[in-house]
Amino acid sequence: MTVSVASAVLAGIDAALITVETRVCAGLGYLIVGLPGDAVKESLFRVESALSSVGLVMPRQKILVCLAPAGIRKEGAAFDLPIALSILAASDQLSEETLRDYVFTGELSLAGKLRPIKGALSVAIEAHKRGYKRLVLPKENAAEAAMVSDLAVFGFETLDEVVEFLTAPNTVARERVPAFKKDEGVWYSADFADVRGQAEVKRALEIMAAGGHNGLLVGPPGTGKTMLAARLPGILPPLSLTEALETTRIYSAAGQLDSAGLMTQRPFRAVHHTASDIALVGGGPVALPGEISLAHHGVLFLDELTEFKRKTLEVLRQPLEERQVVVSRASYSVVFPANFVLLAAMNPCPCGFYKHPTRRCTCTPMAVRNYLSKISGPLLDRIDLHVGVRPADMSAKSAENSADVRSRVTAARVIQLERAGCPNALLSAAMVKRFCALGKTEETVLQQAMVQHKLSARSYERILKVARTIADLDQSKTIKLSHLAEAIGYRCFSI
Repeated sequence: MTVSVASAVLAGIDAALITVETRVCAGLGYLIVGLPGDAVKESLFRVESALSSVGLVMPRQKILVCLAPAGIRKEGAAFDLPIALSILAASDQLSEETLRDYVFTGELSLAGKLRPIKGALSVAIEAHKRGYKRLVLPKENAAEAAMVSDLAVFGFETLDEVVEFLTAPNTVARERVPAFKKDEGVWYSADFADVRGQAEVKRALEIMAAGGHNGLLVGPPGTGKTMLAARLPGILPPLSLTEALETTRIYSAAGQLDSAGLMTQRPFRAVHHTASDIALVGGGPVALPGEISLAHHGVLFLDELTEFKRKTLEVLRQPLEERQVVVSRASYSVVFPANFVLLAAMNPCPCGFYKHPTRRCTCTPMAVRNYLSKISGPLLDRIDLHVGVRPADMSAKSAENSADVRSRVTAARVIQLERAGCPNALLSAAMVKRFCALGKTEETVLQQAMVQHKLSARSYERILKVARTIADLDQSKTIKLSHLAEAIGYRCFSI
């Protein structure tokens, strides 16, 4: 007898439905076909122990499991549950009729407990898209999968609970759809009010947050660059439901999502300078999202920028332009979203005190030049705001808190979404021409800056985007000369 059960496998952050076909026939031995990975090949041993632990019987016959379509590589242990149920149905211990209209996924322990899986939300989305009405998976993944409201999600802790449910399905209620609550910023312990002085840097961070622009902080050690960067998440606008779903799918696929369900906070990924290029972009034997994608709809912070390997930094260039990462291997290719704000920090020289007002720099001009050359021109050209950080004025009074700044940022972001449907940093060339038009005086000033500072065509467009954001923060419909001058100043900063 052959029994078919629906399951799913992850490909990047997307899921693909897989049919688990099981046949129990005369003979002895276990066999799984259909491009199974090592974890899948070991599945029948876990299934045998799990069935025995909950009082069910593993047939002492030949068991053949086919995972279709055979052309897709299957990795992970999430096929344990569907394989176990298909064996029970194929050996007449469970009715095949009860398995229809369900998608099953979950790893089994030797004692028959269900362990959480990666990508539950993606599985739920794909199951609903393909017309299935019910999804059974581990209890720890239930809240996440239940975000697909038109799909009945049932979470269980053990294999015998699943079998019991299938024999009496009306005795268990579906998982409730969790309510989406926008992040109000109350969880951020790092507040702008903690930072004395540094008004210019705070202003630049506010512009970055409002328009989604990339930024670079350059200053001596001890001036508060890292402290200021840690406060950027607290002034970002709250995630929308669509953004929250996208972010949740990425973290679920990476196995970094807790059981609380939907993410409501924008991610902040602080990457150490020893990170490799694969750690940044993602990949590996089983393609997983890297730090770039884990920062999707949030902030990627690179402290000590010049300490990163140049090869590692260069992989940022394509994602900063295309807002996605393509991981290509010989047998597969996956796409990870990567719409993030890049915030980097660095010292101005090896000793850190180049042009310091009170400390003497011990570096030679050649050492300073070599130090700065670690950051390529094309990468710097993709960073919108270059900001100098001076030593903090400890006599300055505490400034406004992050909540006040966040209210202005959110108001500016609302204007951008209503106008173009995206933050200013994502405006296309056509949108820039339409929404960032300049008057004659402003156009003349910008052209003079382009010639004087030898700026690229990319710089021209990015200056306009930043100026548009500054105007939005001022609730101005047009870009004024003051807005443009401030944007040019951020672009033309030199160490």
